Parts: sequence; C-alpha cells; structure tokens
Amino acid sequence: MQIQKVLNNNVVIALDENGEETVLMGRGLAFGRRAGQDAPADRVEKRFTLHAGQLSDRFQQLLTSIPLAHFLLAERIIDRAKRTLGAALSDSIYVTLPDHISAAIEREKQGIKLSNPLLWDIRQFYPEEYKAGCDAVEQIRAETGIAFAEDEAGFIAMHFVNAACGGELPEVYDMTRLMQRVFGLVRERCGVEPDRDSLDFYRFVAHLKFFARRIAAGQGYGDRDADLLPAVQGKYPAAFACAQAVCDAVREEYGFDAGKSELLCLTLHIARVTGA
Repeated sequence: MQIQKVLNNNVVIALDENGEETVLMGRGLAFGRRAGQDAPADRVEKRFTLHAGQLSDRFQQLLTSIPLAHFLLAERIIDRAKRTLGAALSDSIYVTLPDHISAAIEREKQGIKLSNPLLWDIRQFYPEEYKAGCDAVEQIRAETGIAFAEDEAGFIAMHFVNAACGGELPEVYDMTRLMQRVFGLVRERCGVEPDRDSLDFYRFVAHLKFFARRIAAGQGYGDRDADLLPAVQGKYPAAFACAQAVCDAVREEYGFDAGKSELLCLTLHIARVTGA
C-alpha cells in the first residue's frame, strides 16, 4: 500500500486496495520512508479504517500524541471486551479508550490517583461492563506492572458503556447520575432496597438508560396512555408517588417534561422492583 502521510516512525496513512485511507502501524514502519513510497508489509502490525471523517482525524491526532505501546495495549483490551460483552462497540472506542488508558498510566507513574464517585453505581448498573473493566485493569497490570485501584475499572467500564450505546461520555455519566437519583428516590419513598439480582431490576435499569437518552435528545413518550393512569395510580399508589417524584426531579434538573406515558412506565417498573 502506498504511503500518503507519515505520522511518526510507527504510524502512516496509506491507501488500501479500495482507495480508502487506512492507518497502518508497526514498530519502525515509517523509518526512512516518505509519502509516495510503499509501506513494508512485513512491518505492519495493525491496520484501521475509520469511516467517519471527524473521527478519523481525531484518531490520527491521537496516534501522534500517545506511545504506540499504549495504543496497542488498548486495542487488545477492546478486542477482548468485544468478545466478552458480545456487543458491537462504536469506532469511537479506538480514540477514547487508548487516550484514557495512556493518560491513566502516566498519572499513575506520577503518583496521581483519581477516585471514581460513581464506582458503586457502575458496579450495580453495568455489571458486565464493570467486569470487562476489571479484566482490563488486570491486563494492564500483567503487561505493564502498573496496578490500578478499582476506581480505574469503573472509569474503563464507562467507556464500554459509551461505545455500546453510541452516546458521548458526558451523557453516559448523566445517565448514571439519573439512575443514582431514581434509586435514591425509590429507597426514600418506598422504603425498599430493590433486589439487584432480579430480572425486574435489570429491566428497570434498561428502561432508565433509554429514558436518560430521551432526556438528552428532548424526545418524550407524550401522553398517549393517559387514560390508564388512574387505574395504575389506584393499584400502586406508593409506586405512582415515587414515579411522580422522579418526573418532577427530571423537570426541575433537566427542564424535561416526561409526560404521562413515561409516568405510567416508571410506576409499573417501580411497582415491580419494590412490590409497592
């Protein structure tokens, strides 16, 4: 493949067989070479083609700013996570996670440790991604000798959540904080701690994830099921009151009117997880 641009001694942009820009990487791949020459096939360790233009630009910038070893480590972690999670991850993970891991390694070397205030909630709401984060921390320790605290597994888990749902990382943190707030209201209003191993709990968490995304997008369910509310309110008064408190909090904090259909869904989910 013909080199179009040399990013550093280890990374080049080349044209593939279909004429698409492809990132090639390998130790010493570009040493002594320049644009217009062929990339030596025997030195290519990895190749990536990212189709989104802006994402590809960010990817190229990343590869000039972090050590190749950090990127390749992150790529192995991503590959393992894809297999264990059994889910498609957006291409953005190849930018965000290597950047995060490289920065975390450098911070650790400097003795700078960041605590994760959402760690407990990440463990509860995203158990599979959290397990993948723990696997990543262990892989980093095995390959670099750097032993991160459990907080870092939570940070990495959030990158997997982000890449799976297709949002931006700040939205994922907002989503987690929303769930934090909702379950706080459930405990406060219903006096019950939901069974976090139950199917109803995981269904409720899944609903809240999409609720958070609808809030971010400003897309509500509307009031199409308003006629069902009186019956549901009469049957589950405590759950209804809790759901109403959730909708009020969302309106106050996000300026989002959830609507009566959302109120109905929240009531039913809360009733299931609390028995209220």
